[in-house]
Amino acid sequence: MKKEYIIGGILLLIIVIGWKNYIPKFNSAIDVESFSDYDVTVYRDTWGVPHIFGEKDKDTAYGLGYAHSEDDFKTIQDILLALRGKMATVHGKDAAANDYMVQLLRIRDVVENNYDYQLSDDVKAVCESYADGMNHYAVRHPDEVARGLFPVSGKDIVTGFVHRTPLMFGLDRVLGKLASEEKPDFAFNPEAHEWGPFDQTLLGSNVVAVAPRRSADKHTRIAINSHQPWTGPVAWYEAHLHSEEGWNMNGGLFPGSPVIFLGHNENLGWSHTVNQPDLIDVYELEIHPEDENKYFIQGKWEELEVRDAPITVKLWGPFKWTFKRETLWSVHGPVIRNPYGAYAVRFVGFGEVRHVEQWFRMNKSRNLEEFGKAMSMHALPMFNTAYADKNGNLYYVYNALLPIRGSDNYDWEGIVPGNTAYSLWRGYFGFDNLPQVVNPQSGFIQNCNSTPFLASIGTDNPDGSFYPRNLGIEMFQTNRALRAHETFGADESITREEFYNYKFDTKYSEKSVMGANLRKFMEEASSEDPDVQDALALLRNWDLDTDSSSTAMHLAYDAIRPRSDPADYNYDYGEIMARLEKTVKETKEQFGKLDVKWGDIHRLRRGKTDLALSGGPDILRAIYSREKNGVREGRAGDCYFEIVEWDTEGNVSAQSIHQFGSATRDTNSVHYDDQAKLFAKHQMKPVWMTLEDIKLNLEKAYRPGEE
Repeated sequence: MKKEYIIGGILLLIIVIGWKNYIPKFNSAIDVESFSDYDVTVYRDTWGVPHIFGEKDKDTAYGLGYAHSEDDFKTIQDILLALRGKMATVHGKDAAANDYMVQLLRIRDVVENNYDYQLSDDVKAVCESYADGMNHYAVRHPDEVARGLFPVSGKDIVTGFVHRTPLMFGLDRVLGKLASEEKPDFAFNPEAHEWGPFDQTLLGSNVVAVAPRRSADKHTRIAINSHQPWTGPVAWYEAHLHSEEGWNMNGGLFPGSPVIFLGHNENLGWSHTVNQPDLIDVYELEIHPEDENKYFIQGKWEELEVRDAPITVKLWGPFKWTFKRETLWSVHGPVIRNPYGAYAVRFVGFGEVRHVEQWFRMNKSRNLEEFGKAMSMHALPMFNTAYADKNGNLYYVYNALLPIRGSDNYDWEGIVPGNTAYSLWRGYFGFDNLPQVVNPQSGFIQNCNSTPFLASIGTDNPDGSFYPRNLGIEMFQTNRALRAHETFGADESITREEFYNYKFDTKYSEKSVMGANLRKFMEEASSEDPDVQDALALLRNWDLDTDSSSTAMHLAYDAIRPRSDPADYNYDYGEIMARLEKTVKETKEQFGKLDVKWGDIHRLRRGKTDLALSGGPDILRAIYSREKNGVREGRAGDCYFEIVEWDTEGNVSAQSIHQFGSATRDTNSVHYDDQAKLFAKHQMKPVWMTLEDIKLNLEKAYRPGEE
């Protein structure tokens, strides 16, 4: 018996120690020879930005897949795990919610059923080739590869879009509340919310464009300025994609994308900002009293579709555990049971896989007509989109799949009855019926996560009376939108220098929630505490500027700043005074004084880099931070952005900046943080688009696999 135990122990030890050598890293053989068929060169400029020059579009996509893997392979693999519902196999039980969601929403089924039918052949070729670039990198770097992930296919790439898109409009939050043990409540509380990588609604984005008639030098300009987390699956990565088939696009993309999401080519440019229409409805089902898998709708009982979802969770070392959980489906969509009932969820765009195709068509558009045709695909379920081009055209659209809801008798932001046809959607508003502006007389368009009905000036704006309130279209102005109107919108002859200065504006508007709350508070505020009196004096002299030299911003940030929606003008004197007293005490303990410069608290930290930052929440120079040991470290907001201009002859030029650098994960690379100093100083670097300029500013050139 002892001998058997010894032998068993030895075998177990061999398994535990040597399991890495016995589990294959690739699900099947990868055809390495096929990689030689691609004709592409990667040119890394002096900032490390990859310029991918391919003969055909598919060659360029392959080169991008390889180059981006060089810079951020770990994040790309995490995305692959997420879209395949395998996150928990590597990251443990905390990631199991994602894996359940993938099966609940039938994400892979959607792709399998629509990949060959919805997508054009050229787009499928781009997706397959991008996947090949990742596969090639994986073959050459096997020690970096997570087991069982490779090879990757074009369907995986498209699945990434299907997986990511509903998270951008908050579907994960809704599902999370339904899956909890508490009664569902959809009133949003940002103070209690645990922010995830897709929570961009309150972080926001900016886009501003001016036509020649509003520029002192008659140039057309656009500030492409989306705000994202600085790390993770939706952090921006800059690339330049060029093929001999008419693809010549510079801009930002996320890990796992074969196309640019926002940026410019030689003819035009655009940017997106997150909008917040109501794209999700929750239905309370009437369940049969004797059969929990039947629900009542339109006068009869229907069967819920029931599946078992196997979810594998990493325990320790090579050991994993697989459990099963039911997934349910109704005429409305996925269903979740909790102690308070059964709830179905309907969300826009289910069954759509053409997100990548629409962005690809936008990438290759040459003029406003082609761009409008790409937008009218209506495959993207959300995002304000603003456009400018070399001919001086401006265009803005409140892009969204807006549901046509049958009744105004329900609280569509809450829970609606699921047993009646009156609560079913009647389709979507057509693209041509969305709020939009084409070539406004003012020569000015903007959106800063604000109402589409003030995208321009005066009569240039869309008419908001056409749209039902149950669509949830924003009616408010953020501080960023107010300041865009007070700077770009108030200046009828904007110089190049002014355009850049306005983009980096660091002030709160007098009309903003911050401005209004400060005025009210100063009218009422008094204290017997000498330290609080000193703080009130600093706030009384504050000019609403968030420059790094400000000695009052840290007090305003902690005490005056709105804690909910940035357009919520609710005011509570007692709450503000309590927060101010707390901030005064903590500041004195941390710094020994109250007049601390904002830049001493507000920092960009990356490796050994530690820099002062200006800006703050809901500022055109938006920076969102997290407190750590008395210092606020930037984590989201202003990040990668571009300013693009076309002169009177239609020639394009641009500058861009990334908060860190092109080597988003390689701590040993000079490009890990080489743009940070420029970023902190409100400076930018040139964008090189021609091969001649790229070669004049070249760090290295190579074919994938031959670097």
